[in-house]
Amino acid sequence: MSELEQIASDAVKLALARGATDAECTISDGAEFEVNVRMREVESVKEAGSRGAGIRVLAGQRSGSSYTSDFSAEGIAKMVNAAIELAKLTSEDPHAGLPEPGALGKFAGDLRLYDPAIEGIETEWKIAQAIAAEGFALAADPRIANSKGAGFSSNVGSRVFANSRGFVGSYRTSSCGLAVQPVAVENGSTERDYWYTSSRTAAGLESAEYVGRKAAERALRRLNSRKIATQKAPIVFEPRTAQALLGDLFDAVSGSAIYRQASFLAGKLGERIASDALTIIDDATMPGLFGSSPFDDEGVAARRTVVVERGVLKSYLLNTYTARKLGLKTTGNASRGLSGAAGVGPGNFYIAAGEIAPEKIIGGLKSGLYVTELIGTAANTVTDDYSSGAAGLWIENGELAYPVSEITIAGNLKQMLMDVERAGADLEFRGSIASPTILIREMTISGH
Repeated sequence: MSELEQIASDAVKLALARGATDAECTISDGAEFEVNVRMREVESVKEAGSRGAGIRVLAGQRSGSSYTSDFSAEGIAKMVNAAIELAKLTSEDPHAGLPEPGALGKFAGDLRLYDPAIEGIETEWKIAQAIAAEGFALAADPRIANSKGAGFSSNVGSRVFANSRGFVGSYRTSSCGLAVQPVAVENGSTERDYWYTSSRTAAGLESAEYVGRKAAERALRRLNSRKIATQKAPIVFEPRTAQALLGDLFDAVSGSAIYRQASFLAGKLGERIASDALTIIDDATMPGLFGSSPFDDEGVAARRTVVVERGVLKSYLLNTYTARKLGLKTTGNASRGLSGAAGVGPGNFYIAAGEIAPEKIIGGLKSGLYVTELIGTAANTVTDDYSSGAAGLWIENGELAYPVSEITIAGNLKQMLMDVERAGADLEFRGSIASPTILIREMTISGH
């Protein structure tokens, strides 16, 4: 058992000795680095380490939580005592409690969450990568006249969890990322866009040249945008904007929204809620990805859950508490900070890729909107209303014809799901929520 696992186990044992009927302890320990540059000059460098422990105790059906950054025996004892005292002040909750012992466990395979090479990257190299990415963007075209900056970040950490049902586990993680945001100027038109790369391994990053040139290309294609008339038209969400839409759908299938009747998908298990072009999966067992882990934040083994299968709602995403509220079983989606009860969070939550290239999706449209940015999105998962400011490229005769801006796209989430006609083959994971290009048959575009 590692030192941190021992500390977590000892904290749980101490809680039981002090009168708790159950307890669970989380420990997080890590270091992060971030550098920001602008116009080839370093603006800020941050390097920080953090560690903390949190405990949640149960006294019957009352619970209390506390946390500390003091890992001494005295510090842990104070944390435990504070949680027990708080539990005495809370109301009883019949659904409070730890997972059943049979639900506890760890995914057995190698999830490749940690790369020791990231710890070995020199600070000078990280700074040079950020400067290089911005430099490639600025050199891509004379119209790239400015920059909002570029940055390189990295972090390494450990996550430890123990509870009074006999579970003790830990895992290490690492990640790094590079991003740049150039500004393009032409004929009084000023536009910016960005590109980024992220990976759990040092070797998994896209090159500084690719990131810089891709960001410049995206900024340049937005120059001299036009306004368009209010109309109804097909909408193509590129992966980045489709990912934001999928994030709203995660809220709608989260157990906390379901039991509160705060989702338009409450009571819809087993029903068709989307077109058969749409399959949505949550999978925390995919090696090397940001939403992967061997167990969730309650010690429940990671797994793959099909949420929507060819348009049919198959499962909600649940932790132990929301599962009990709904009379269901946890899906291993507990997520928490250092203390407090667990919420519901994603593993790798994604729309399954189709077989058609995004170029062919665009090529099949006489007209429509290719959405590259969403601004101030307002998705109401209770009423299922959807509205967002947007920018993108107008599709004409199967081609990306010209940029458009100052528009709003709106629809009804229920209808939008039913109107998903295509999912592209271009699924990529740059975070824990991911989507390929998707085509929605029709939405309202508010222009001029």
